[in-house]
Amino acid sequence: MSVLVLCTGNSARSQLAEGFLQSRDPDLEVHSAGTEPARRVNPYAVRAMEEIGIDISGGKPKHVRQFRELPFDFVVTVCGEADESCPILRGRAGKRLHIGFPDPAKATGSDEQIMTPFRQVGDDIRKRFKEFHGQEIRKA
Repeated sequence: MSVLVLCTGNSARSQLAEGFLQSRDPDLEVHSAGTEPARRVNPYAVRAMEEIGIDISGGKPKHVRQFRELPFDFVVTVCGEADESCPILRGRAGKRLHIGFPDPAKATGSDEQIMTPFRQVGDDIRKRFKEFHGQEIRKA
């Protein structure tokens, strides 16, 4: 079973979702990518996952083109921009879903003021992707 999680920058939301799904189900093949990938994974995303015991520090933003020819059982977009501009994947693409979240990278202020939305979005991603795993992946 394989899942591709898409976002615009592949630096926060899609990385959080990939890390969570992979930690929840090690047998699941999970990748994340962006339509306009950032240079690096957002360090606040790394910290938010670290706080719950998941290491995504080795993640690298990737362009969705890298995955165009590969088959996926599920393609999940986690931001509106990626949902609207999601390219056609030439490989076998099963079910396509949109599970959107606000962009925590837009937060400004002190270190704690920036971490707060990363924690919140991380919690929301864990909740929604736990449901996704139970309702979609386990059924398939």
